[in-house]
Amino acid sequence: MAGTEQRSATRETDDAAIAELEEIVERQRAAFLADPFPSLQERQELLGALAGMLMSHRTQIQQAMSSDFGVHPELAADLIEVLGPAGRAVYAAEQLESWMADEPRPSEAALYGSGRAFVRPQPKGVVGNIVPWNFPFDLSVGPLIEMLAAGNRVVIKPSEYTPACAELLREMVRATFDGDRVDVAVGGLELARAFTRVRWDHLLYTGSPAIGREIAKAAAEQLVPVTLELGGKCPALVASDSVDAESVKQLLGTKAIKNGQMCISVDYCLVPREQVEEFASLAAAHVRESMPGYCESDSCTGIISARHLQRIEQLLAEARASGCDVRPLESDDGADAGTRQLPMSLVIDPPESLALMQEEIFGPILPIKAYDTVDQAIDYVNANERPLALYVFAKDEALAEDVLRRTTSGGACVNCAAVHGALPSLPFGGVGQSGTGRHHGIEGFREFSNQRGVFVRGEGDLLEAFAPPYGPAAQAVADAAFNPGG
Repeated sequence: MAGTEQRSATRETDDAAIAELEEIVERQRAAFLADPFPSLQERQELLGALAGMLMSHRTQIQQAMSSDFGVHPELAADLIEVLGPAGRAVYAAEQLESWMADEPRPSEAALYGSGRAFVRPQPKGVVGNIVPWNFPFDLSVGPLIEMLAAGNRVVIKPSEYTPACAELLREMVRATFDGDRVDVAVGGLELARAFTRVRWDHLLYTGSPAIGREIAKAAAEQLVPVTLELGGKCPALVASDSVDAESVKQLLGTKAIKNGQMCISVDYCLVPREQVEEFASLAAAHVRESMPGYCESDSCTGIISARHLQRIEQLLAEARASGCDVRPLESDDGADAGTRQLPMSLVIDPPESLALMQEEIFGPILPIKAYDTVDQAIDYVNANERPLALYVFAKDEALAEDVLRRTTSGGACVNCAAVHGALPSLPFGGVGQSGTGRHHGIEGFREFSNQRGVFVRGEGDLLEAFAPPYGPAAQAVADAAFNPGG
């Protein structure tokens, strides 16, 4: 009975949230029609307010992250959820004048005279953003930057897995922006479904490929353009000249961010077969010497929920049951049920049949796959779905460039991992199964803009040649093309 009552209460809550969503969208549509092209100054002021909103709520963001994750490092919240998007907003504001400028395009003077052709980016309208749970502020407020820079109105749907962050985000946004400019819709599964049925002018979804596919189908019913950031299994190819302490430090450091709960985390490493043991020894030494007690510290993020924790533990259990060499880099006591903190483990050369080699891991497990030649490693990467990111560790610059040239991924780094996702000047997104479209930087601005081609007629053109009844002017154009010497 209690379960039935709870489901009924959830439906009632979502019904109210859906009704509110409809009101928000209607209000924003009306506001957009009344003011469809905000000025440069207006947009820069909005970006400034956004940066200030984040900086002034630093402590509350830290507290909300810890509430939702069980344990979340305060400094990670500072660096990733506050300073990252705040800096991105400042960058966008600085670049915005050039981004908004008309882009001249050539036109043939013999046909079009003194007419002018150019591309003018214009706002798309009302944009939706469905946010995942792993970066509740960076992936809600971050894309909001380019959406506002492009002149749009925006509605954000936070994840139901991060209720404290969702409530705080709504509070922050409503205290900073008018509701007809930016608003936040908070609710559960039914609200999420209703969100995808809105006829947005553009929709961004960040999450799994399975859900992304359903969102794309729903959007296609109404011809809503979508940006999908879908993750996947991001490989790190380690060359024989780079199986060393610095490479291992970079790889494990990236894997430790959010305890592996990051779409551009290192999902598996490709290591020369004769150096796998050396790599594993370096990893154990790094954790022992540089990360002692890490799993029980405030630097180790808790797994987001008991269900997600159970999934990761099942991946390890399956690997052990299949006879794999599983090496915990700290104690083998498993996770703390209260904090949901789980130690990092290596899995040495697991077979492809295991779930951890078929699914995005999204946790502190790092498979090490052995390869015999670089060509073989590249073939392995290319035989799988195109990843959101690919990382190459090589001192030989020609080898690193060869790997980049012969593989395809949304983004890439050489001798580090995930850094491209932190740079506001670089586009961020996937390719194929890992997503479509981009945010960040000028590519994000363009993603959320309508690239409007404009022609302004001047003097001395031959436009009359193209309209019937066709006569001497049309004949002259045709003769000039087909009989240039006649």
